[in-house]
Amino acid sequence: MKKRKTLQTAEPYLWILPSIILMCIFIVIPIFYVFKMSLSDISKAGVIKGFAGLDNFIAVFKSPVFGIVLKNTVIWTVLVVLLSTILGFILALLLNNNFKGRKIARAIVVFPWATTLVVQATVWKFIINTDYGALNTLLMKLGVIQSAVNWTPTPEAFFAWEIACGIFVTIPFVCFTVLSGLQSIDSSFYEAATVDGANYWQKLFNITIPLVKPSLTVSTVLNIIYVFNSFPIVWTITKGDPANRTDTIVTYLYKLAFYNGKQDVAAAVSVVGFAILLVCASLYMISTLKKEDA
Repeated sequence: MKKRKTLQTAEPYLWILPSIILMCIFIVIPIFYVFKMSLSDISKAGVIKGFAGLDNFIAVFKSPVFGIVLKNTVIWTVLVVLLSTILGFILALLLNNNFKGRKIARAIVVFPWATTLVVQATVWKFIINTDYGALNTLLMKLGVIQSAVNWTPTPEAFFAWEIACGIFVTIPFVCFTVLSGLQSIDSSFYEAATVDGANYWQKLFNITIPLVKPSLTVSTVLNIIYVFNSFPIVWTITKGDPANRTDTIVTYLYKLAFYNGKQDVAAAVSVVGFAILLVCASLYMISTLKKEDA
């Protein structure tokens, strides 16, 4: 009897054991190895030569390039997450209504998310090209412009287009996460509010937003992580050039590791990025939970 009870207790853990083993192999062990690399002196061949202490971190913070990269990463993450959340929320509200062709509209919205980021970034790169870009071709055919316009005259302009591409591909994720929350709201809440004489905006701020906040919180936290670590868009459009002016942390550490052979410094950059991301996500979660408890 005791043996049977023990097996019943252990059964759930046995079912999830393969997942735990895979997580350890592909997530936990690599994380610890990166931390080890960040504190080591590593040759260009990738061989650990010895303990370096905090030398790699000192090299990171002394580098003038890292300040530019960090600023770009913050701007990239904040703008993409903020604007995609706002636009995705508005789009979810629209798609939550009953109208003819709603299924087709939902399929169109999900398309950018279903396509790989490399493909999306390549399409955007083609659109904004000065010589043969689709944007210039369309505007000239419509008579809006007479000759081709250089849409990327500066690194800042390039970076702005990368942010626009990031927003475009992130909106569907926010939209459908929020939409799932909207569809779980009982219609009786809105019926009762209508009887009480509430208008659309009162229903939105007093019923919709509070009840959909858990879905919005999940999508925001995941977006912060995904966008912060996003590599394909920036790399496909500019590769962080010119002179690291459009680099983010992930493209910068890639260059350090595989272009410059500084795997130890790249590991230190990775650890710094991990710490920033952990703090930001934790603070957001804590502040959100405090507001819900208040």
